Amino acid sequence: MNKTPIIQIRNVDVAYSDNIVLRDINLTVYKHDFLGVIGPNGGGKTTLVRTILGLEKPVKGSITFLRDGKEVTDIKMGYLPQAGKIDKSFPISVYDVVLSGLKKDTWLGYSRNQHKKVCNILERMGLEDFAKRSIGELSGGQLQRTLLSRALVSSPEVLILDEPDTYIDQKTKVNLYSLLEEVNKESAIILISHDSGAVLQNVRSIACVNGTLHYHPYAELPDGWLDDKMECPIDLIGHGKHPHRVLRNHEE
Repeated sequence: MNKTPIIQIRNVDVAYSDNIVLRDINLTVYKHDFLGVIGPNGGGKTTLVRTILGLEKPVKGSITFLRDGKEVTDIKMGYLPQAGKIDKSFPISVYDVVLSGLKKDTWLGYSRNQHKKVCNILERMGLEDFAKRSIGELSGGQLQRTLLSRALVSSPEVLILDEPDTYIDQKTKVNLYSLLEEVNKESAIILISHDSGAVLQNVRSIACVNGTLHYHPYAELPDGWLDDKMECPIDLIGHGKHPHRVLRNHEE
């Protein structure tokens, strides 16, 4: 993996009113990283992402963005929200959802080149035949691909996904992670998920968040690491005679 840092979080505290929900957060995200963020409900996973996106301001510490080793004011970020938070009754087409991921080029509106980008990403995602369809007519997998297209249309340096594997079936989930593997060649990925098993099978590094953050540079975690550090949940599966943690590639 490319070890060029693009986001550096140092000693960050985040609070709602006087209640500190994240304390002393330290994390480096690298170019082409694939970081899985796991932890219990209410532990601060979404707050961490909102802070990276600039939607929450730290009460202490700093977040630095870098490009080619030089500090910049921001970087291009694409965001895929939880599908359950999307109002599918809203009268908007797949095409317009994806187009909304771009900022208008001119005061007249979107440029021809921007419309071409939308067409290209819809074709890449296999959604070209659904362009004029209302999002209320889509299956869970089609909606996820639409939202992912919106997040990718601006060619982000970092793609942030909040529970992307919720409300989709197992086949669609496998296809999603296969697609993300291709996306990861172009963008760093930060993925929040409650599905620890799927995360550990697909990401390269782990951040376990429960009020603070513990980082592990590999998805293959030592026995007891999550329990010792954060009491984070972990799925066990049966493989042979004994259940064990899910690993990327291994033999019984």
